[in-house]
Amino acid sequence: MRVATWNINGIRARLDYVALWLESRQPDVVGFQELKAPDDAFPHEPFTEMGYQVHTHGQKSWNGVAIASKEEIELVQRGLPGQEKNGARLIACETDGFMYLSVYCPNGKNVEHADFQMKLAWFESLRTYSEQLQRERGELLIGGDYNIVAEALDSHRGQAGDGEIFHTTEERKALNALFDLGLTDVFREAKPDSNEYSWWDYRAGGFQRNLGLRIDLLLATQAVVNRVTDVVIDRDFRKKQDGLTASDHAPVYVDLQ
Repeated sequence: MRVATWNINGIRARLDYVALWLESRQPDVVGFQELKAPDDAFPHEPFTEMGYQVHTHGQKSWNGVAIASKEEIELVQRGLPGQEKNGARLIACETDGFMYLSVYCPNGKNVEHADFQMKLAWFESLRTYSEQLQRERGELLIGGDYNIVAEALDSHRGQAGDGEIFHTTEERKALNALFDLGLTDVFREAKPDSNEYSWWDYRAGGFQRNLGLRIDLLLATQAVVNRVTDVVIDRDFRKKQDGLTASDHAPVYVDLQ
């Protein structure tokens, strides 16, 4: 079973590109982030033609998350409880013995901005909801754009980035609170020394110069981790394909036995 997460940076701008990736990689379940479209504008028909059903939690112009699946899956939650005013940022479905969540975590803008405190509060709500889901539903896999660099190895700036937005002690503490629930960063578990990234700025040749961050994560409870056979940051799909422009994020996927 192949499960993926991908911030696509606009479904209407990226539909043909996403279709190329789905055809090439054949994931069974995909969590998308940053749809930038309300639910009634999501292009369900092309996904149906490709063999996927899609549950969405969209928002006009901003945010938005979805889960696409080859098999029928149960929609459990649309929106992070207690954080609805902060946008369409979470959707949860049950599939193949675990809950899969697609999350688009707040950016925070900068440490002085009001959104930074909102980001920390949002993560606290995510921790609370994840703990509740584990009690009520069991195993979890949470894929998404976390907008946090877990450690210096995950940033092209290394330790020089410490204290900057995405690299702060407060943000890392918020992420560690999820690890304290028993969730594991699947990529880092499999590749402890890798400095691969999942996001590169469009500006200043960020991708070509590999000035990236690893902020797109798959976090899993131990029973899911035990099923992992491979985890991939799909860097080839951060490049142009057939003349189509990629998202600034690469897909990340895990293969489960």
